[in-house]
Parts: sequence; structure tokens; C-alpha cells
Amino acid sequence: MPDDLTLAADLVRDAGRLALGMRAAGGVFVRRKTSVSDIVTAADKAAEAQMAARLRAERPDDGVVGEEGANRPGGRTWLLDPIDGTYNYAAGVPFWCSAAALRHGSELVLGAVYVGEFDELWLGGPDHPTTCNGVVVAALDDRPLGEVSVCSYLHPGTIGDPQLREAFLRLTAPAATVRMLGSGSVELAYIAGGRIGAFAQNDCLDWDWYPGRALVEAAGGATHVVETAGHRWHLAGNRLAVADLVSAV
Repeated sequence: MPDDLTLAADLVRDAGRLALGMRAAGGVFVRRKTSVSDIVTAADKAAEAQMAARLRAERPDDGVVGEEGANRPGGRTWLLDPIDGTYNYAAGVPFWCSAAALRHGSELVLGAVYVGEFDELWLGGPDHPTTCNGVVVAALDDRPLGEVSVCSYLHPGTIGDPQLREAFLRLTAPAATVRMLGSGSVELAYIAGGRIGAFAQNDCLDWDWYPGRALVEAAGGATHVVETAGHRWHLAGNRLAVADLVSAV
């Protein structure tokens, strides 16, 4: 039986490769969920079903919570995001991934992210330094927010909310530059790898936050959640940049 980290690697890699194969086989059927940009495809459903089936076989006592509805209680909980960045996936933009995290109560055990377009497997946790394709990433250097890029996102439907918009501007304006890749787990993996400096996004769902959070922390970075004006801002990056974000929010 594989250990947890090996199992997590298998889950996200197999899900990502299934999604790539389904798209190559003839495109993907897209259905809207809450908006034109919030969509789901047959690949999302198939990949999550594959992940959940593997966990039933390998970890029958563990719980599962998946973005597409997989739900089973257990002593520990696997958080599954079969395709994070579905809009990108369906459009042929390479910034999407398959992601998973394992929690035991309030303890974050591990995170795994597979960026299928680039065949990059990211793994990390408290007992495993962050790796990309088996190579340990360099520990994150402390640099102020003004010297690094920050990834964020503000949905067009929420731009009219002055509290969200003003918090977004406070968090992004001091940064060297702003990026929006369209996949929070890809962004957080890239922070762990030193490619992006910081992350500030409001009201992240658990499967969008915990896989990448594990990678950032295992690379020596910091994460923080701050509540303001009824919204929870999820912050990540090197320790100095996150301290700047906390001050800004």
C-alpha cells in the first residue's frame, strides 16, 4: 500500500492525465454552474470519480470532500480538486491543474498539485519539503511586497462591491506587478517554487486553498487568513511579503 505522499502524487497525476486525454480525444462538453466563467466539464466529473474510487480502495477509513460533489466522512479528510482552472482547461490555456490535500483535524498533512500541460508534479507538507518533479525547491527568500509579483483575482460580478474592490486595491497596489493566472493552486505552487512572490484572494474554498498552502509552507513561506468586511482574504508568499499583505488588508 502506498504512503500518503505517494498516493497523493498518483491521485493528482492520474487525474490530470485523464483530463488531458479526454480533451485530446475530441474536446470537452462545457456546462455553466453559476456564471459564464464558472463552468464544469465531463473531465472534472470523471477525474474526481477516479480520485474518489482510488481513495475508497486505498484509504477506506478516510473522508473525502471534492469540488464536484464527492463526499464521505472519515477520520482524516482528503480535499480534491480534479481540475482547478476549468475555464482555462476548456479554452486551451495551460494554467490549470489537478490538486489534492490531506487534513487530519486541524492539521494539514500534505498538498499535491499536478500541472498537466507542463508535466509538473508539486508535493509538500510538514514532513516533506516542497518538491517539483522530485527536486527540492529552494527556500523562499524574504522580500517585501514592493519587490515581488502578487497573484489575485476579482470576479467581474464583484467589482461593484466597494468593500471587496477597495481591499483588492490595498493588497495589490503596493506590489511590483499583478498577475491573474486563473488557477489558485497553480499560483500557490508557483509561489512555492519562487516564480511568483505572493498571493491574495478572497473567500477561497478549501480545495482551492489547502493543496497550495501546504506547498508554500513546506518551502519556508507563510500563509495567513484575514477577515475584513465579511470576507476572508487568503494570503501566501514569502514571510516578509505576507507581513506586508497583512498590514495592507
